[in-house]
Amino acid sequence: ILLVFAGILVYSSANVLLGGDDDEEEDMSENTIVQFSRKLIDSSDDYDGDRFFTVIEGVKKATPLFICMIAVEISDVVFAVDSIPAVFGVTENPLVVFTSNMFAIMGLRSLYTILSKAASDLEYLEPAVAVVLRFIGSKMIAEYLGFEIATEVALAFVATILSGGIGLSIWSRDQNDEAAAETE
Repeated sequence: ILLVFAGILVYSSANVLLGGDDDEEEDMSENTIVQFSRKLIDSSDDYDGDRFFTVIEGVKKATPLFICMIAVEISDVVFAVDSIPAVFGVTENPLVVFTSNMFAIMGLRSLYTILSKAASDLEYLEPAVAVVLRFIGSKMIAEYLGFEIATEVALAFVATILSGGIGLSIWSRDQNDEAAAETE
């Protein structure tokens, strides 16, 4: 099963690195999770204040607010399942895998605002994360084939790539700011 997880990581990495620019606003009505939620629960296209449900022509229907809540919760589950292979790439200790995912899920929602701003401000962070995903997936495949990569080496690689992505983003932003100041 770890090979399946490794494949997911390598595939995710390739999507990020080769996917191109996705800066356009996504129409949330076309989102897979939203479409699934709408098939699961009869819903309305209209909000009813801050209510999750409304009655339309005598039929109780979910509002878009409820559909949004379902999408957020399903996204949390997808995040948890998606992060398991990355943790297995570092360790196979079940306690570490479980606790790291639980703390990630609990902390991610509270850090979302900061993380979304950082992701938009740090242009090289996303490719750096993709390189890390590719490395972890490759590490899992290599270990399956009998090549052992020390945990310390893996963590050092991950820290170096992420730090490099952040550093390069900050340097690039500073260079752009200086160039803009010189042209004024």
